[in-house]
Parts: sequence; C-alpha cells; structure tokens
Amino acid sequence: MALISKKKLNYSIKPALREYLHHYDRETKLPVTYRDMTHFSGAFPLLDRYGNDTLWETVFYEPQTLRELSEGLAQVYALLKTDGDLSFTDHLLADRIDYCRFGNSNPFRVRIVNRLNDNYDYFYVKTADASRVYGLELEHLLSPNRLSYLVSGDTLVEEHIAGIPGDDFIRTRMPQMQFNQVRIAKEFVKFNERCFARLLGDMRSYNYVIVVTPDLEAEQYRVRAIDFDQQSYEGRKTMYLPQYFKDNLAVIQMCSRFLKAETIRQYQTEERVLMLRRVRLERYRLKALMDCMRREELAPPEKVAQLQTELNLHHKTSAFNRCRNMGDIVRQNLKLVLDLPNILD
Repeated sequence: MALISKKKLNYSIKPALREYLHHYDRETKLPVTYRDMTHFSGAFPLLDRYGNDTLWETVFYEPQTLRELSEGLAQVYALLKTDGDLSFTDHLLADRIDYCRFGNSNPFRVRIVNRLNDNYDYFYVKTADASRVYGLELEHLLSPNRLSYLVSGDTLVEEHIAGIPGDDFIRTRMPQMQFNQVRIAKEFVKFNERCFARLLGDMRSYNYVIVVTPDLEAEQYRVRAIDFDQQSYEGRKTMYLPQYFKDNLAVIQMCSRFLKAETIRQYQTEERVLMLRRVRLERYRLKALMDCMRREELAPPEKVAQLQTELNLHHKTSAFNRCRNMGDIVRQNLKLVLDLPNILD
C-alpha cells in the first residue's frame, strides 16, 4: 500500500519555467487572481444530489465584490476557452463559486453559465505551484489528453476535466458490472504505465476520472488524471504506480481476473510506443521543459535520494546515481521506460 506524505511543500515558479510558459502561450495577465478569490464573506457546505458532504464549500461575497469577480471570471473563462475573444462574455455568468479546504492546493471551482441556453461549465483557480505546472505540462505532452491552463503571477487557472470520479465509479458502478470490464482493465493498465513513466504520484481513486465514450457496439473508456500536485515529489516508487493504492484495489482485482500476464505486457508496450511517438512529435518542447525542470528543486533531498535508490533497483541499473534532483530523475526514467535514444539530451 502506498502512503503519501502528510503535506506537500509548495515550490514557486522560477524564471526559467516562467519563460517556458510565456514562450508556449501558457502565461497571460488575468483579470482575477487567486488572492482576489479569497475575500469571501461566508461559506456553507456543498452537498451532492444524495445529501452527502462533497468536502467543497459554496462561498459568497459582498454584492460589489461579487459583481467585479463575476465579470472578471467570465473574462478568465474566455481567455481559457476562446483565446481571449471577449465578445462572448456578455452572456456568461459566474453563478457559483466553491472552495475546497481539503488537499494541497485549496482550489476555487467556478461554475460559468451561458445565460442564452443555461448550459454550464467549470474551471478552477489555484495557487501556481511549480510541481503542479510541471505535472500539467507533462500530461499535455505525454498523454493522449490535451489540457488548457493559464498562469498569471502566483495564480493558476485550469479547465475542468469531465468524467466519472474514480471513487464514484468503483463504489456505484463496479458492483453492478454493467460495463465492459476488459476495456476498463486495459485502460487502467495503460494509465498505470503513463503515471510511472513520467512519475505522476498520488493517483488514488478520487484523483482520476473515467471518461466513457459510446462506440459502434460498446463503450470505450479512458482513465484521466485530474490532480497533478504530486508530480515527482515522493521518494517511494510505489507512489507512482496507481496499482499500489488500496483505493484502487477493486480495479486491480478486476485486472487480475480478466487480463493474463502476456496481455498486460502487450498493453504496457502499446502505451510505451504511443508515448514514444508523442515524445518524437514534441521533442524540442519536451526537452525545453526538462531543461527547466532539471534546474529546480522540486522535492526534499531525502526524497530524491530514496527515489534514486528504488528506481535503480527497479530498472537494475546505477544510472540514477548521476541524478541531482527530481528533474534529472524524471528525464532518466523516461529514457529507460520508453527506451529513448538521445532525444532528451
């Protein structure tokens, strides 16, 4: 069983990463900051449709503050979704703002409503921790998923990733077994492989979602990470393998029941090949990101040393002894897992 550290340290965005974000249009000036969002005057618990506590609170503001925030948040949504085309903001309204005290990032979740048709969407406002930004960018480059996010000073804005929360899926849908278990098992194997290759940790069931897509004769599934706080921070190798979290035990048992060892190896190889192709397509951008990451301290020295030792044992190598920090370790792990030649050198 994987045990996470009680509280992750936050790391500010350094000039090299800031320059990278600016170059790839991830940084812009936002009309609302995280600090602006903290000036709420009260809150009450947000319950789900069954009356259960969601661990979120709906916050409220003084009328003048709310008017200013709502206008600014509509503009933030336009920057995130339409590249700054503000012509749509007149009929957009931030009708609810939720706050979560649980976890590392203490995010705000904003619900944006289109007043012309009552359709709504969400986005998140968080503090701009460097670990989280590296996690988002690695997900964008190495996974089959593309992410929209923006950074402004100490504020990070992320799009909402739609899907069924993993813990909800395990609790409510798995007992009914009204889905294709083989396909879910296959996707979890691939998800496990992606997390380990790029060292994304803490993928407990509430930190990923299941995306369901109707297909010709059945449904297709994809497992997507939604929390990137624990990008290459922990010292234990098991933290980067979702299969070791007890929250995911039901899924692991399903994988064991429906997938043979050779099938699991096939799916792992398939995912590695796909990741390798993505690396080749984004080789210059990925190298630029790795160069930034290798200049930073993103975890305490004792965690770096522990992960070096455990990955050396896992890969049966001494290559990680040359790594000075987590950026070096991520780069070396990608090279070994994906069998990269000299793409990241």
